[in-house]
Amino acid sequence: MSLKICIYGAGAIGGYLGAELAGAGADISLIARGPHLQALRENGLTLQIGGEERRLAITCTDDPAELGPQDYVILTLKAHAVLPIVDAIAPLLGPDTAVVTAQNGILWWYFHALEGPWQNYHLNSADPGGRIWAALGPERAIGCVVYPSCEIVSPGVVRHLSGNRFMLGEPDGSKSERVVALGRIMTEAGLKAPIRKKIRDDVWFKLLGNATFNPISVLTHATLEQMGRDPDVRAVIHRMMSEAEAVAQRLGVRFVMGIDKRIDGAVDVGAHKTSMLQDLEAGRSLELDALVAAVAEMGRLVDVPTPTIDMMLSLVRLKLMN
Repeated sequence: MSLKICIYGAGAIGGYLGAELAGAGADISLIARGPHLQALRENGLTLQIGGEERRLAITCTDDPAELGPQDYVILTLKAHAVLPIVDAIAPLLGPDTAVVTAQNGILWWYFHALEGPWQNYHLNSADPGGRIWAALGPERAIGCVVYPSCEIVSPGVVRHLSGNRFMLGEPDGSKSERVVALGRIMTEAGLKAPIRKKIRDDVWFKLLGNATFNPISVLTHATLEQMGRDPDVRAVIHRMMSEAEAVAQRLGVRFVMGIDKRIDGAVDVGAHKTSMLQDLEAGRSLELDALVAAVAEMGRLVDVPTPTIDMMLSLVRLKLMN
């Protein structure tokens, strides 16, 4: 029997992932809305990849109650978009349903099964009032760090730009049957899906870039290359990364790359706008809490100062008010 997998938030990444998994024989359904949903219903999902175009007929709806319990619910929404839909997710959850968080930043499950004095702590920036934790259940969570780059060309049409790696990991570090099964079907779909013992290390490695380049780009409207090549801005990025790294290390995270190489890697991407700047220009809500505020909150929790991050957070919040 094929795995039942619901992609909740079938935008660019969700559409790409759903198309690839459907091609591997999984029973895929997509939760979408608006013109995108209408196009999916009328014309199917079109994936542009490797110079080719594939069109797939995939079950899609804006009402999870139509689908019933799933083996996996993969959240590909922005982190701040989860709280408003936690009640809507309920019909998708059976006794053994896993919730895979294919999202950026520090998420609601972060302190679940984390050894040490902060186990089961609730971050208000990631999960106000612990409402997501209570509604979904931390025992369902599987972490997923997303590296592909995709875009919606038009409603119902997704273009894959680069990358195919989705790093998976249980919060407790175990190689459970459910994460192994998910990794297997993703691999069969032609994706890279390594199962990581310390998924939080991978979360923080990506977060170092998102927590620094993203808010600066909101204030400057600069590309990755412009920010990283400007010596004064690079110095600010370096200070922010140093603060974030100190917070993560206090929580037991280990980094495999130095800060200068991390910045150089972003510069090498070129004249690319951060996701936060793209959201700002499109008039969408920003992932400020999961990417920046959570780092500041964790710094206070573990008694590590984050003055540069705090300053940047204040400036961006003021900008968004005007």
